[in-house]
Amino acid sequence: MELVTPRLLLREFSESDRHRIHAYAADPEVTRFMDWGPNTPQETVAFLAAVLTEPAAVPRCAYSLAIVVRATDELIGSVRLGETSRPHRRGELGYVLARPHWGMGYATEAAAAVLRFGFGDLGLHRICATCDPDNVASARVLTKVGMRLEGHLHEHLLIRGEWRDRLTFAALSPA
Repeated sequence: MELVTPRLLLREFSESDRHRIHAYAADPEVTRFMDWGPNTPQETVAFLAAVLTEPAAVPRCAYSLAIVVRATDELIGSVRLGETSRPHRRGELGYVLARPHWGMGYATEAAAAVLRFGFGDLGLHRICATCDPDNVASARVLTKVGMRLEGHLHEHLLIRGEWRDRLTFAALSPA
């Protein structure tokens, strides 16, 4: 499966993507607000092995896609839409970008494409996302793509030995 935007190609991962994935997934600054990472080489291999199984799942409930800049064919991050409840038509969005590509609108472009896919192709009714309150750039991306801040979850995740809060955002199907 592929989603194409003006500047990006969102595509399934392949085995040959391992080194590009590890380049951003091992970066402490990139993973600073994540509940994973920085990845070891083995953790990156395990991540890739897991996402490579997603297309064969029946029914498929997770779409982890490589974010590739069309002009350069460079893999710069990933975006994921997971179906969290089929009966209630709910999903959850997440994304990560390599540091050199921050602030260029790529996360917004990828997130907007995945929201359209989730509401349109998958028929989801509600898609949510969370981010660390200190991750102002991610909160801004979620707002730009039409998600609304719904709450502040206090001490929601234990990350690297520290309790971290999360802001929760959601969008409803426009249909």
